Amino acid sequence: MMTAEKKRPAGLVAIDREMARQHEDALASFESNREAAAEVAASIRKTGRLVLLGMGASHAVARAVEPLYRAHGIDAIALPLSEQLGQPLPLDRKTVIVTSQSGESAEVLRWFAETGDRTATFGLTLEAGSSLGRTVPCLVGAGGTELAFAATRSLTVTFALHLAILAALGEDPSAALAALKTPVSVEIDAALAALSAISTIVTSGRKLQGVAEALALGFTELSRLACFSLEGGQLRHGPMEMLGEKIGIVLFRGDDPTADLVTAMALSVVEAGAPLIVFDASGRPPVAGAVTLRFKPASGLAAIFAMLPVAQRLMIAFADSRVENAGTPVRTTKITRSE
Repeated sequence: MMTAEKKRPAGLVAIDREMARQHEDALASFESNREAAAEVAASIRKTGRLVLLGMGASHAVARAVEPLYRAHGIDAIALPLSEQLGQPLPLDRKTVIVTSQSGESAEVLRWFAETGDRTATFGLTLEAGSSLGRTVPCLVGAGGTELAFAATRSLTVTFALHLAILAALGEDPSAALAALKTPVSVEIDAALAALSAISTIVTSGRKLQGVAEALALGFTELSRLACFSLEGGQLRHGPMEMLGEKIGIVLFRGDDPTADLVTAMALSVVEAGAPLIVFDASGRPPVAGAVTLRFKPASGLAAIFAMLPVAQRLMIAFADSRVENAGTPVRTTKITRSE
């Protein structure tokens, strides 16, 4: 008996279009922002301290690059902009980077309205003509504003903007650029099958925790299930009580000194009987009982650029299997204009 093939939801078609150009736009963003990145890097060198402010996926990107700036001896911290508005961290003698792909979110507008001194404040955005783009010197990502709901291209492009700053600080960008120029294809069917009966997804990492947080946000936005992220140590301290066959766990393991801690967590998850997916760029043996998505050994942005498109494909396929109109928001908008 023939059955009609499911029509791809319009929201996912829009995301497909964004993802199809994300690598090209990311590479263009890196190349076209070298001068602006050098200006930001000079400020970071002068102050030695960096505060990264953003909301949603922009904050997840900041969380992902926090350890990369710290590796250069920078006192770097990422905060939600809403938290900075309510419980402000003193910003004297600090470099500040405000990230907003649209440059128009409610918190961004209020923060600049209430902040007088903008010395050593910079922006990352996809829209040069936005309020953010007009207010402070910005690195501007190629391709314009992301139109689809749930961040995909905007994540990759924003990471490329940070790569430009880190390169200006002295980091070798070659491995990360190679990951952008030659994306790898990793099959996700086994991972999708492992998540077929779960009711909640928890993502986690150590040095790659920021990308885990970005994925959890995308899972939640697209599937409308309660999906969230816990840093590896925080997952260990109590929340493991939730583990079981209905709780899917997604771990990120890179080729860095935290890999053994991620391995230990993977072993505990398998022992608890929870379905486990491991995005693995560690070069270490896979954990028995886990569905492992293998990548060549990498760390930092090279690992992120390799893993992120595959993680995006998994979150999209998972959402498409759970809701009829995945990619079309029902309670939120692409640009959040209210607090």
